[in-house]
Amino acid sequence: MTLAELSLEYRAHAHALDLRICQLEHKLEGTTNADKRCQLQDRIRMLSTMLREANELAVFTGRYYDRGYRRNAKYTI
Repeated sequence: MTLAELSLEYRAHAHALDLRICQLEHKLEGTTNADKRCQLQDRIRMLSTMLREANELAVFTGRYYDRGYRRNAKYTI
């Protein structure tokens, strides 16, 4: 698998995460139970972190060989 193909996989993963976050946010709007709301907010927070990282990695792997691309220091050794 090439980095370009891996980038597409990360983008697809990010899309699925975004869809799930939207579903949970919709569910959160209709929930009045405080415990359930807290659980949903925690889940959304975790998925949002995963979404951000998937998007960052999609860009990183997609542009890895581009000349002049300023790499994210978070993902370099």
